[in-house]
Formats: sequence, C-alpha cells, structure tokens
Amino acid sequence: MIRVRHTVHITRRERGRRIIEHTARPSEYVEPGRIPRISRLMALAVHFDRPLREGIVADQTELARLCHVTQPRMTQIMNLNHLAPDIQEELLFLPRVTRGREPIHERMLRRIAANVGWRIQRTQWAKLRRSTVVCQS
Repeated sequence: MIRVRHTVHITRRERGRRIIEHTARPSEYVEPGRIPRISRLMALAVHFDRPLREGIVADQTELARLCHVTQPRMTQIMNLNHLAPDIQEELLFLPRVTRGREPIHERMLRRIAANVGWRIQRTQWAKLRRSTVVCQS
C-alpha cells in the first residue's frame, strides 16, 4: 500500500461555499508498478528473523499464529533466510512489476533454498534468472 500525504485547506467563499485549496505537492516520486511479492516475502523473512533470534517469540509456530498464517506457510517464508546473502539482496531489489504476472515466485526458490552450499545456490539462481524475462539486464 502506498500512502501519500497532502495538505489541504478548506476555505469559505461567498454565500458559504467551501473550496479546497491544495497547498503542496507530494515531495516523493512514486515509481509505477508494484513491488514483487517475492521481494515483500524476503523482507518479511528478514524482519521475522530478529524476534526469533532474540527470543521475543518462542518459535515459528507462535510467529505464524501472531501473523495469522499457517505454520507451513511461515516455514516457507522463513526458509528464504537460507539463501545466500547476495541472492537475498537481489530479491529485495527486484524491479517493480508494471504489468502481467510476476516472473519469480516463492515456489521457484524452494529448491534453491533447500541447498546448503551457497555456491550451488548461486548456480541455480543464475539459471533461474536467465530463464526469466524481468531479471535479465
């Protein structure tokens, strides 16, 4: 969700007529398109890792309950933390989707995240990137 703050002044003119006067424009430019879902899931995985490590929540089951998702879904999201750091960074900064379906889904990354070795993950990630249209640059 994108929020735009805008200051408006309502003034009264003749015969009590109200007029809205815009005073300032939003200072930030909002890029067109939407943030890819996998980028949002990766951000959630990074964000949820801290409460688990610090003991704020007992385990992923409690975290899933607090977030109103199933425990298996929370596991799928948290498994994104097993990806190599450079892959995580690429996922976080994928280009916005302006039309059509998103080329990369969480399901595509499950096999990659299941590998323990980052070298293997990077090889599989490069192969996946080559097969998608958006990630080629």
